[in-house]
Amino acid sequence: MSAILPPATRVVSGMRSTGRLHLGHYHGVLKNWVRLQHEYDCLFFVADWHALTTHYEDPAIIAPSVREMAVDWIAAGVDPRSATLFVQSDVPQHAELHLLLSMITPLAWLERVPTYKDQQAQLRERDLATYGFLGYPLLQTADVLAYRAALVPVGEDQVPHIELAREIARRFNHLYGREPGFVERAEEALRKMGRRPARAYKELRDAYLEQGDSQALETARALIERQPNMVLGDKERLLGYLEGHGRLILSEPQTLLTPQSRMPGLDGQKMSKSYGNVISLRESPDEVTRKIRTMPTDPSRKRRTDPGEPTHCPVWPFHEIYSSEETKAWVQEGCRTAGIGCLECKQPVIDAVNAELAPMRARAQEWESDAGLVRNILTDGARRAREIAEETLVDVRRAMNLRWE
Repeated sequence: MSAILPPATRVVSGMRSTGRLHLGHYHGVLKNWVRLQHEYDCLFFVADWHALTTHYEDPAIIAPSVREMAVDWIAAGVDPRSATLFVQSDVPQHAELHLLLSMITPLAWLERVPTYKDQQAQLRERDLATYGFLGYPLLQTADVLAYRAALVPVGEDQVPHIELAREIARRFNHLYGREPGFVERAEEALRKMGRRPARAYKELRDAYLEQGDSQALETARALIERQPNMVLGDKERLLGYLEGHGRLILSEPQTLLTPQSRMPGLDGQKMSKSYGNVISLRESPDEVTRKIRTMPTDPSRKRRTDPGEPTHCPVWPFHEIYSSEETKAWVQEGCRTAGIGCLECKQPVIDAVNAELAPMRARAQEWESDAGLVRNILTDGARRAREIAEETLVDVRRAMNLRWE
């Protein structure tokens, strides 16, 4: 599959390697990845360099987490036969593109990213006055642009990062996309399309440039992509010519908003390792039972005979995720009338969580016993990722006149 003209089906996403994954990761990210892998050409990477941005003073957790994360992904249903899995640091093109993009990225663009100050405030105990932390969104940009990804699955808080990636790609194309003789080469490529497609392209281009017809732009793009015998360089030129600028070297990714799924923690806060309120994907049945049975409940139910209010109880959000309508009605009635005790209320949640984790535990056991198999999957994935990313870097270096020979 070509990396030059981004397939409308290429998706790139990563996850920082800072420990074992939990139900928050599963419901917030992995369930979506499992679905996407059957619909798109997906590349999923373990973001060990990103982990360094906040854990540079104590990186010992990062390397051991790489393999554990890959096992958790596979246990959750991410299939190495359907998606490309790799480790970020095994693809040096990420770092090279990050460096080259840093030469053209205004400092103010990074400082205005909302998560920059937000995370500094949230992580006051860490010294984050580093370029690595400031440049985190730029490294994310390189992660995406290296593969000319069409779509990036993110939550709403990450949308500004993808907007930044789009701005940087646009700036790069503006600075370096106008090769000598570009118009002549674009016209030559146009003639290769044949008379009727070329005429259609010209009409659509005029409609977009003269009238701002966005539908004409999309139709023309599809027309270019359908040309079976046209080399990728010519397709790039026609895409750039279509929009009135130079050759499109870096494509602008689109956001693929991840469905909102806030997994509650055992204490009612968002599930997070930093809060110590998680259920890991490989938690044993006994440990799941212990953790849920000791969860706090509605403080108004000091005695078994005291009525309570489910919406005031940290267990209720688990019912909203895992329980049927019938069970939720039973909980609401039983809690408000003191007809059931808190341990009775928790049992359906215990059963549901253990049922969800059972196949993950089984799959994880298979992969835990064969470290070489996981290593081979990540090695093979990195090989494919390097091939795709290197095609992009060849074009980037050429556009920036970095070929000295």
